Amino acid sequence: MAWILLVVAGLLEVAWSIGMKYTDGFTRLVPSLFTGAGIVASMLLLSYAARSLPIGTAYGVWVGIGAAGAAVLGMVVLGEPVTAARIFFVCLLLVAVVGLKATGGH
Repeated sequence: MAWILLVVAGLLEVAWSIGMKYTDGFTRLVPSLFTGAGIVASMLLLSYAARSLPIGTAYGVWVGIGAAGAAVLGMVVLGEPVTAARIFFVCLLLVAVVGLKATGGH
């Protein structure tokens, strides 16, 4: 169950990081509320997952999902540059996330 919570927390991190783009520096109410709720929910789920997972593994996987997801959505949704180097490094992030899960002991 901890891994499911952690993956959901990571996906929420992707959502709130992309959501920040739409808050206009937290000057727009509705996007700001959704982004804030995503931040809180993501952190809560991370903390629940960290009860039974090693914190280094939990935090690393959470950050990896968030960073990779934000980078991919930035390219797909926000029109950020798509380069071979960016794709390569996103793949490296995903390999690291899988490696942390594989060696996490749970």
